[in-house]
Formats: sequence, structure tokens, C-alpha cells
Amino acid sequence: MKRTKKPVFFIVFVIILALAYTSVFGVYGENGDFKVTYIKGINDIRWGIDIKGGVEAVFAPADGIDASESEMESVKAILDLRLVSQNVTDYEIYPDYTNDRITVRFPWKSDEKNYNPDEAIKELAATAELSFKVGTDYQSGETILTGKNVKRAYTSYIQTTQTGTREHVVNLEFDEEGTKKFADATSAHKGEQISIWMDQDLVSAPSVDQAITDGNGYIRGDFTAASAAKLASTINAGALPFSLTVESYGTISPSLGSYALDAMGYAALAALAFILLFMVIMYRLPGFIAFIALLGQMAIAIMAVSGYFPVFPSFTMTIPGIAGLILSIGMGVDANIITAERIKDELWTGKTLDGCISNGTKGSFAAIFDGNVTVIIVAVILILVFGPANILSAIFGVSTTGLIYAFGYTLLVGVIANFIMGVGASRLMLRSVSGFKFLRNKRLYGGKKKS
Repeated sequence: MKRTKKPVFFIVFVIILALAYTSVFGVYGENGDFKVTYIKGINDIRWGIDIKGGVEAVFAPADGIDASESEMESVKAILDLRLVSQNVTDYEIYPDYTNDRITVRFPWKSDEKNYNPDEAIKELAATAELSFKVGTDYQSGETILTGKNVKRAYTSYIQTTQTGTREHVVNLEFDEEGTKKFADATSAHKGEQISIWMDQDLVSAPSVDQAITDGNGYIRGDFTAASAAKLASTINAGALPFSLTVESYGTISPSLGSYALDAMGYAALAALAFILLFMVIMYRLPGFIAFIALLGQMAIAIMAVSGYFPVFPSFTMTIPGIAGLILSIGMGVDANIITAERIKDELWTGKTLDGCISNGTKGSFAAIFDGNVTVIIVAVILILVFGPANILSAIFGVSTTGLIYAFGYTLLVGVIANFIMGVGASRLMLRSVSGFKFLRNKRLYGGKKKS
């Protein structure tokens, strides 16, 4: 086995400790009387309704308008879009088509202090604005027309000339003013993209194939029947002829109670202490290194939930989401146990320490890889079926179930973190410490005492 350089252990160890500390406590500063967040920690996680409680609001059309079922579907689509754009997946929406009412339940924000439901629903109830812009930059793109110029959007299909198959499309119909504006824009920007925005969220960015002068166009893409219908509903939502009023609202108490988070925190610390004790007693030095790697795995999982990385906004953490993290941590411990057991078996055959570490890590990889990949496949399916993207909705139907999505998301993140830390970092550290003379006693790795 080619030994890893001795300083590698200390470098990886310091990095893991830094990640663990910042992921839990975050990094904050002050700008006058205002708190500035540089790196988000656990306190920035948006906890689900079941853990922290939330808001329940009933919306109705303003001015006593009698809304149609399609208009109510548009309202539901825009509320869906607003919540998902804030990375809130633990929410419930119940439209009442008979009485023109729609009930929404969603969790409190992570920085909520006053727990005022009136403030929490203001942004959600604001009138949506649909806009068509040249290019894909919201700030600099020229606005061609707005949702008020769209008479309707609906789905259909066209017959492709090359393969003869049917292709789902989203049709657009514009009013007189919109027809002229869209004709001028498509004539002037042929071959370019015209993006569709809902407030500041990009909905679609089709390219202009030809000038559209009759007020009827369509958007092509890799649509399924469900995804085309969803885009049509979203576009129609921006063209709603009425605003929403809040008929009633209130707070929802967490199902776990107000001290649930503190109790879970203490339980986590106790569990970590037990894991450390177990791993050191059973596997000695490899067990201690496995525990360090486990801290790194937990740090990465927390980062992907708290919004530590700008590319991963803060995630709504629910009880099933916590269950996903716990399961992935268990798999991380299991991966290190498999490796430590293989090294121990090799040591009892009388081989050299370097050869035992090399054979043990190589021999355990296949079992670890198979088990983790299987879980990754399951987690991805859960995310695709029950997540906000609804990518597999054509097979399973359109649904966004935040509880199941949270479980799949945290499980996937945890298993990926296990590959990074439990398989990668732990083996680097183990090969590095084995280079120190005072740590080359086989008993430290599970070998038998010298005769």
C-alpha cells in the first residue's frame, strides 16, 4: 500500500472540525444594529409544521367574484409556485371549488420572532405578475408584455414530421394589444430566447423559431401531458382577473410540542457519545477515525439543509426529514464497521499492517457501494415522485407531499456525504496515521497481541 503523507490526517481533521462547527453554529456579524449572516447554521433551518408549527390561511376572490374551477386551479398553481420558490416543501393546499375558497397551511420562517400570521401570509397573498422578457436575465431583459395580455394558455399536441410521433405543447392566445407586441418581438428577436417570468421566478425560456403575428403561438419542449398542463396553469395564474383576500387565518401548533427541538438536540448528543464509545471499544483507532468522518458526514448533511451553500437554499426540515438523516448516519456507521472488520480479519492472518489496511479498504468497498447505491436510487425516486418538480408525474400523477420529499432529500444528501466522508476522508486519515511509528501497533487496529 502506498502510504498517505502524515500531515494529511491533520489537514482533513481540521477541515472536518471547521465544517462541523460552522454548519451547526453558523458565522454571523453585525452591521450597526443589524445582524449579518455570512454562513447559515442550524438556527437558519426552516422547520416543518410538525416541529415548529405554522400558519393556516383561507383565501377567497376579492370583490365577491364568482370564480370558475379553472380560475381556482390557477390560484392553486401560483400559490404552489410561490411556496416552492421559497424552498418550502412542507405545505398543504386545499381548493374548495364550490365555495370559491382555498386553504393553505405552511410552516413559519426560520427567523420568525413574533409569529404573526398576518405578516407571514402577505407575500403569499400578493397578486402575481406574469411577464414576457427578451433573453433570460430578469434585471436587464426588455419586458415585451405582461400577464394581462394573455387571454389563455392551454395544452395540445402537434404531429412531428420527422418521426410521426405526437409532441405535447403549450398554446398561448393573446389579446389585441398582446398580439401586436408579441408579433413585433418575435419578428425582431428570431432565433433568440423569450423568457416567461412569474414575479422573479423563471417559468420557461423558449426560443423564437419564427415570427408569430396572429396572436396564437405555442411553446415546444420535452413536455409530458402533466408538465405541459402545469406550465399552462402557471401562465394562466399570472393572468388572473382578480386579486385574493384573506378570509381567515390562524396559527397551527406543532405536533411534537414546543420543547421537541431541544429534546432532539440532547438525544443527538447522547447518541453521538454512545457511537464514539462503541466504535473506540470495538475498533480502536479505526473506530475513532470513523467517528471523525461521521462528524464530517453530519456537517455536510446539515449544510445541504440550512442553506450553508448558496446553491442549496434553506430546506424545510420535517420529522421524516430527520428520520432520513438518522438512517443515512446509520449507513455511515455501517460503512466504517464493514471496513474496520475487514481490516481486523486481515490482521489476524498475520499480514503486514500496510497490506491489511490496503486489502481491508479494497475488500469492503464493493459491499458499501452496493448498499449505498440502492438507497440512492430509492431516495431519487421519492424526490422525483413527491418533490416540487413532479418529474415522474406522468407515471404516478401530480403530487407534492413535503413529508415524503423531505425524507428522500435528507436520505440522498446523507448517503452522498457518506461516500465523501465515510469512504473517502476516513480512508485518507487511516492511511495517514498508519505512517506514524507510535501508531503502527497492530492492536490499535484490532489485531491480536504479540506472543
